[in-house]
Amino acid sequence: MTPTEVTDQAYANSAYIPGGHSYFARWADQAASFRSVHRHAELGVPYGDGARQSYDIFHPLGSAKGTVIFVHGGYWLAGGPRDFSHLAAGAETAGYACAMPSYTLAPEARIADITRDIAAAIGTIAWRTTGPIYLVGHSAGGHLVARMACVDMVADWSHRVARVMAISPISDLAPLMETSMNAMLGIDATEALTESPVHLTQQNMAVTAWVGGAERPAFLDQAQWLRTAWDCDLTIEADLHHFDVIEGLETPHSAMMRALLR
Repeated sequence: MTPTEVTDQAYANSAYIPGGHSYFARWADQAASFRSVHRHAELGVPYGDGARQSYDIFHPLGSAKGTVIFVHGGYWLAGGPRDFSHLAAGAETAGYACAMPSYTLAPEARIADITRDIAAAIGTIAWRTTGPIYLVGHSAGGHLVARMACVDMVADWSHRVARVMAISPISDLAPLMETSMNAMLGIDATEALTESPVHLTQQNMAVTAWVGGAERPAFLDQAQWLRTAWDCDLTIEADLHHFDVIEGLETPHSAMMRALLR
């Protein structure tokens, strides 16, 4: 194999997970079912003028204890919050609002632009809510929430962030420069430095990295790199892969939710 093919395989997930390609349709069905019975949701709330600059928010019964903000993955190229609405169940059941922002995808936006989208979304959500904020993201979303904990992203809402949880995060963009998807991502050496959390200084903000023990070695490495670079907890959840590792967000008393909301 060529070096690009080797790196593509290192960051491939579906091909190495039994029934991997079925997860996307399954998530979409679960998300639609969750939305169909939710009576306290606001969908498509704008935070900017772009077609994908909006968020969904699911409110609990009664006053919210705070707000969990979930940022989806998809290598900055695919997906959206409507694929993951059901992951709001754990936060909502625990008494928290759960907001899920969309963002402009590559190649229309560079990763630095997507970072700014997420910061803008959080700013709007923070303005509309009260109490602590918990940022959680998966895969590329794990990268994006980790970026919010970097000193160059300090904002007027930063002091409200009680914890950042980066699930299966991409903490160093440099390896992705060697993948075929970089034709659409356009990561160069400069962006790999300026947008990789491992090369940036952490705010005084609690951060937890979380990864499945059965994930591709590259994702275990990426989580460990963040742990090494930052003052950051790391949990390796045994036997879970890149897709089922996020299922803990559906249950208020899971180990993942207890760690996020502690």
